[in-house]
Amino acid sequence: MFHTGLRKMFPLNVDAAARIIPPERLRWIAYGHFEADECGAMNEWLAAAPRAQAAHGQTGCMVSLNDFADRPPRVLKDGEIVDLGGGKRLRFIDTPHTPHGWDAGVLYEESTRTLLCGDLFTQLGDGPALTDGDVVGPAIVAEDLFKYSGLNPGMGATIRALAKLAPRTLALMHGPSFSGDGGAALCALADDYDRRVSDCWPKPQQLAS
Repeated sequence: MFHTGLRKMFPLNVDAAARIIPPERLRWIAYGHFEADECGAMNEWLAAAPRAQAAHGQTGCMVSLNDFADRPPRVLKDGEIVDLGGGKRLRFIDTPHTPHGWDAGVLYEESTRTLLCGDLFTQLGDGPALTDGDVVGPAIVAEDLFKYSGLNPGMGATIRALAKLAPRTLALMHGPSFSGDGGAALCALADDYDRRVSDCWPKPQQLAS
């Protein structure tokens, strides 16, 4: 499971998840960064899934998860792979401060080339569960409105590194999953963040003047 949802939404979410898999069969519970909507119900899920272990990157475990989780978490190194069995392999990728949170990270399932994006591509509205349409434009609109990202000079490079994975599916937390050229969508998103960062920092000639 990637993201637990809010603690107060646990009864709704556990009922929905049970239509797909009995909670007691869950083995891994992860999230993109430490916020209530990402992992607020972590301990409720750990109680419902006695075989499950929380997992996150080294920074996230050190500053939050070691204390927050009722059971010791698994600390994932950047690039580490968790073998789920049945040919499914999840790779953890550190993305500090992208889109926000110094503990931020994503998961990439190698066999299906699915990138679990966390808050990247956040968008508004009640759209379809899956789309092959534009996810970059709506993400730009949401960023314009909420300004939720921690803009930093490395954002574009971090997102372009994800694009090199050439994901076929982008699994968004806030928005529909996208099926198509995930690499191109990520590059377009990186371009927009480069523009935003450039607008925020003065250029060398401006500093000289």
